[in-house]
Amino acid sequence: MLKVLLTLLFTSAALYAGGGAISTAETPDLTMTWVGFACLFIFAIGYYFVAAEEKYEIDKAKPALFIGTFMFILIAIYYALNGLDVGLLENEVNHLILEIAGIFFFLFVAMTYIESLIHMGVFDRLKYNLVTKGYTYRKLFWVTGFIAFFLSPIADNLTTALILATVLITIEKERKDFLVPGAINIVVAANAGGAWSPFGDITTLMAWTAGKGTFADFLFLLPASLIGYLATAFILSKFVPEEVPFFDAEKEKKPEMAEGAKVVMVLGIFTIATAVLSHQVLHLPAMWGMMFGLAVLKVYSYGLKKKYGSEHFNIFHSIAKIENNTLMFFFGILAAVGALYFIGWLALAAVVYDPSVLGPTWSNIGVGFLSAIVDNIPVMSAVLKANPTMGLDQWMLVTLTAGVGGSMISFGSAAGVGVMGKLHGIYTFGAHMKYAWTIVIGYFVSIAVWYLQYQMLGIGH
Repeated sequence: MLKVLLTLLFTSAALYAGGGAISTAETPDLTMTWVGFACLFIFAIGYYFVAAEEKYEIDKAKPALFIGTFMFILIAIYYALNGLDVGLLENEVNHLILEIAGIFFFLFVAMTYIESLIHMGVFDRLKYNLVTKGYTYRKLFWVTGFIAFFLSPIADNLTTALILATVLITIEKERKDFLVPGAINIVVAANAGGAWSPFGDITTLMAWTAGKGTFADFLFLLPASLIGYLATAFILSKFVPEEVPFFDAEKEKKPEMAEGAKVVMVLGIFTIATAVLSHQVLHLPAMWGMMFGLAVLKVYSYGLKKKYGSEHFNIFHSIAKIENNTLMFFFGILAAVGALYFIGWLALAAVVYDPSVLGPTWSNIGVGFLSAIVDNIPVMSAVLKANPTMGLDQWMLVTLTAGVGGSMISFGSAAGVGVMGKLHGIYTFGAHMKYAWTIVIGYFVSIAVWYLQYQMLGIGH
């Protein structure tokens, strides 16, 4: 251990003395070394605990953050012991931090806006408006599904799914013939809606910020996302009863939105527009526009504080309610995938994209099924890191399959995991798998629409 510490100390001193010059040497392949196998083993064990968070009652951010940081520490020790160029490792980590930070702060601002709208009663009002319309269970199924599909591109799939799962449990607390298909419908709609917008899903956001397509390019995925969702929803709706749920108007009071809520909604749209302009026109990171939007919200919150008092709306209270575990999970899992890429494992995995093996189309279709089993964030991160040679049409396909494919198993996406938590004991793995075949049908319908649009008609290139 002393030898390791001394080696690290001297290599750091040498790097400092050299002014931290950027290394241009070729990164060595570490796959067949002890650190290569150790990191692969650590990733597998860590990801097991991520997937089994319900079983062990451990937040998924904890194992993700541990493996993400520990794997790079092991690599650094290996470099120090073997006298390798630590400048390569430093460059990789700095690049990874920059990559993660851009998406991290983007999500930070988006979550702040959502928490602000929740605090100001916007979603409570939406929930009340839905349950007082006198709709049948089947109509509510369709209404919540369409809201999820078109809210997800703006609010993100996890937040959308959580909000509408709360609406479901408010409407009905016991009838599984409504709650289970309704929950699946929300998860599928939120994931499908998130696939055609850079803001709708972390995987889509990652592909956009990585420069795999412009903002407008992702919008061309709308037909495939929508028609695939409708195919699943149509079949699922047949299992939902046509009865009208009981509602006691005397017990439920109409919630009022706080003063300034509508302005905050407008500022949210303005912030999204600023992010798009920053990335597409000004060539700044998308998060730069988002942070500017946060600054504008802070200024507006100051005005509300002066007018209505400090308890009316405090933006720091909204920031405090952000799901930091989601952000920590995101950091940890991307760092872990970055370590596997640096070692060389992802280059081996990318062989399947070679036309002589599977080729890009079948590989990208397989990504959807892998996303359902593993979770779409690390799978999409691995594809982006491996960076196989593909055209725009194939990058749009993998964005579609990673987003939509996560719906096939209940824990395959953040939306599914979130709804499982909201409808505990009702929306379970077993309940989901009973209807999983409907999602598989929708998945292949989405791919068929993509094929017709991109390969046969040439629309979207």
